[in-house]
Amino acid sequence: MSFAANTHQHFTTHARYLGIDPGLAKTGYALLERRPRGPFLLEGGILKSTQKLSLQARIAEIAKGLREVLEDLRPEVVAIEQVFSHRQNPKTALLMAHVRGAILLTLTDAGIPIVSYTPTQIKRLLTGSGRAPKEQIQHAVKAELGLDAIPEPNDVADASAIALCLYHTVKFAA
Repeated sequence: MSFAANTHQHFTTHARYLGIDPGLAKTGYALLERRPRGPFLLEGGILKSTQKLSLQARIAEIAKGLREVLEDLRPEVVAIEQVFSHRQNPKTALLMAHVRGAILLTLTDAGIPIVSYTPTQIKRLLTGSGRAPKEQIQHAVKAELGLDAIPEPNDVADASAIALCLYHTVKFAA
């Protein structure tokens, strides 16, 4: 069952879409709003965790920051990148899975619908190629949002890309 195909009727012309790029040191977020001229970036930022703290304390920091973002920005739906693993770096995937789990729990507790995209889906939706390099994704984000520069840091650009995927999925489902 496709989320967008079954729930698009619930979103207004000015629907708000939050994209999240999970990470333990920095979790990027970007809030887009649907406007008559297209997607508009309302806010982008990062949630940081304190490196010297324990894993559970760092995850709690990210979750607390996300709760504040949800209260302030009030998104109608959230898109998050799925965890992927490279054989050469499985520890990174495990740490990201912890953070992603805390984010999913926080979103579920807030009652906000969640959509997940793989990195390949994000690349394909924005560029037409599932193997597009990071620079091509960043330039697509800049162009689609009508920005003067690529959002920084990279975590915000990545979260913007994820939010754009949701924006387009809902747009085309409608």
